[in-house]
Amino acid sequence: MAIPLVVGVDGSESSLEAVDWAADEAARHDVPLLLVHAATPDREAADLIGVATERARKKAPSARLSSEVLQGDPATALLGRGRNAFALVLGSRGRGDLAGLLLGSVSLAVAARADCPVVVVRGRPANRDVRLRSIVVGVEDGEGSGTAVEFALREAHVRRCRLIAVHAWSVPFAGLSEPPPPAGYGAQPLRRPPAQVLDDALRGSAERYVNASVSRHVVEGPARQALLEAASDADLLVVGARRRRGHLGLQLGLINHALLHHAPCPIAVVPQM
Repeated sequence: MAIPLVVGVDGSESSLEAVDWAADEAARHDVPLLLVHAATPDREAADLIGVATERARKKAPSARLSSEVLQGDPATALLGRGRNAFALVLGSRGRGDLAGLLLGSVSLAVAARADCPVVVVRGRPANRDVRLRSIVVGVEDGEGSGTAVEFALREAHVRRCRLIAVHAWSVPFAGLSEPPPPAGYGAQPLRRPPAQVLDDALRGSAERYVNASVSRHVVEGPARQALLEAASDADLLVVGARRRRGHLGLQLGLINHALLHHAPCPIAVVPQM
């Protein structure tokens, strides 16, 4: 039985935009779509699921739809469903979030702790509707980007669009015998040649997706700026997240936090496997 693509529904316009995106994604990958609302079961919950279901059917009539109302904290409920999910899809802001917040608390909590890829749907309609035919993936020096690159290549292959792999780097700080440890996708002190970092990250996965069109972009400077600029004309931004040693959950880092708050298009956070 195929594992489902799970989308969180809370009645907000942001969550309905996530339903639209998830319905298209489920149809692209031919996986079931599960609509989840976490709250005390009542008439309102049934109405919310009904509206979301109608919207998903209109967006992707062929998608295999099901729905579920779960009791309890939304982040905890969604994290539970994510243990056996193709991905979790969320809106950028929930119905209960304060005005002015750039990212809802549930979306941030789920992105930081989920066992599966988490997609936060944000940006203009042109960036959400696969019109630009471009996906951007952030690549860091080390082993933290492997699963993210695999995810991004699979998306580019299914969508038949180009993939832009971006690696940002910097010259080591003068006077330091050892550079500070990397934090997420910040500009990395130069260890391997930047072009080699991209080649090594793409080599294994690219062989499995030979039809994907891949561009390599090496940028000297902050990764946050490089990725935001590249994503301005993209349908999806993909970043990786490392496991924290001795702790449950992921290490999003300052860069991933910033991208989740400011990305101009949907952003996928893919945990390192």
